[in-house]
Amino acid sequence: MQNYDKYEKNEHGVPQLPKGHAGRLLVCLAAIDYLERPSVVTISDFTGIHRALIDKAVVALNDQFMTSIVKDGAVFRIVAWGDILSAEGVRKLLTIHFK
Repeated sequence: MQNYDKYEKNEHGVPQLPKGHAGRLLVCLAAIDYLERPSVVTISDFTGIHRALIDKAVVALNDQFMTSIVKDGAVFRIVAWGDILSAEGVRKLLTIHFK
């Protein structure tokens, strides 16, 4: 996780990764797991990822990392982490960078 230290952090301590960086998907997933009501607005406000990209990030997580994230109304919910990513591994982003 040390290579994330070179990136600027927002007011929540979230690393501001460049467009195209795979870590942005993981930051989005970590935010969905962390936030009480993870909506497009709250995820964007927390992570700094543009609102228009949140839905696309969720689709990419489901397609590329085999997670199962659904949207109940305006709120995202993780149904399953899949076989590629572990909740523990993704939560390390929260422990190291967000708190």
